[in-house]
Amino acid sequence: MARIDDLLAALDERRIATAVSVPHDEARIRYRLRSNTVSSYGEYGAVLADYYNHHFTACVAHGGRLTPADARQLALGILEREYRRRGGDRIQAYNDAQEGLNGALRTQLDHICESLKADATERYIQEIFDQYVAPVSWDDRVEIIRQFIQRCGPNLSSAVDRDHPERYAQNHHELIRSYVEGLRRTSSIFRRL
Repeated sequence: MARIDDLLAALDERRIATAVSVPHDEARIRYRLRSNTVSSYGEYGAVLADYYNHHFTACVAHGGRLTPADARQLALGILEREYRRRGGDRIQAYNDAQEGLNGALRTQLDHICESLKADATERYIQEIFDQYVAPVSWDDRVEIIRQFIQRCGPNLSSAVDRDHPERYAQNHHELIRSYVEGLRRTSSIFRRL
């Protein structure tokens, strides 16, 4: 039982906040917008690229930078997914930034931050699983996954097959994504700034 306790201790909300959330939130806070709106699509792309590179440098690559074109495309991809989730698209995102609607650029940069934070949280949790779910014994992996599902059930989506932990013992990415989504819904580490 000690391994599951060690795994869950490593996944404590405060540890995730310290390792992941706080650095991402601080990167977002440090970025200063000159204006919450833009006057052209070129300016819009430049602001998104600049912010993405600022955040990427601070929290993901720790000093590394992307080309402006790559940073712009990654930022636009995040915003497009967010707007599509709400029935909109990339054009609506630009219009919001140009016209100052729906929080304009400030809210869009928040969306980019939250997406990067969720990705980092998933990588952090994957690393914890890799440390505590050793590939040595199949039965041990199934047992620790079973215990994880049992203990963390409320944070997992209904799509997780709780009766078949062996499904996640070999490849626990789906289980981790479900756990991260549960944290996004219930945890203060994903609360807005």
